Amino acid sequence: SSDDALPPCWSSRVLQMGKDKTPKKEKTPNKDKVDEDDEDVGPKKQLLLSPIANPLAGKKLTKKALKTIKKASGAKSIRRGVKEVVKAIKKDIKGLCIIAGNISPLDVIAHVPILCEEKSIPYVYVPSKEELGQASLTKRPTSIVLVTCADGADFKDAFDELRAEMIAVAPKFAIS
Repeated sequence: SSDDALPPCWSSRVLQMGKDKTPKKEKTPNKDKVDEDDEDVGPKKQLLLSPIANPLAGKKLTKKALKTIKKASGAKSIRRGVKEVVKAIKKDIKGLCIIAGNISPLDVIAHVPILCEEKSIPYVYVPSKEELGQASLTKRPTSIVLVTCADGADFKDAFDELRAEMIAVAPKFAIS
């Protein structure tokens, strides 16, 4: 028989003119992947917030802050990143400081709230650096944004409203 001439590993298959004649399995859609996608629809992953993230903006204030940042970014009146924001604060440029609450290591932004308090600039923490970067129209996550507003800016109303809410949630320190 011809099976005796074939090596033992080929004995279960019959090779004919270079084609493998073993029965092929039919492709079925992977049901596991569908189930995994359904789980993503649920609540978002909990972010790890830094212990110094105080005052932390609520959902409404965060949404309002991100919208204002997006408008200001279109008008080119924001400063992004620690280096640029600190430079602007030291030059007495007034505005609103929005800091990401999930920055690691903390030392990168730990000095900024103190500078803001010295220069009486309202600041607030938002939960995500990714959302902050997206709102400032960059692909990179951003740790801190300083929103400035000129008198004739088209987002002046949103800026003033956000400023009032940020001052309301700002921590009050008794100086004795």
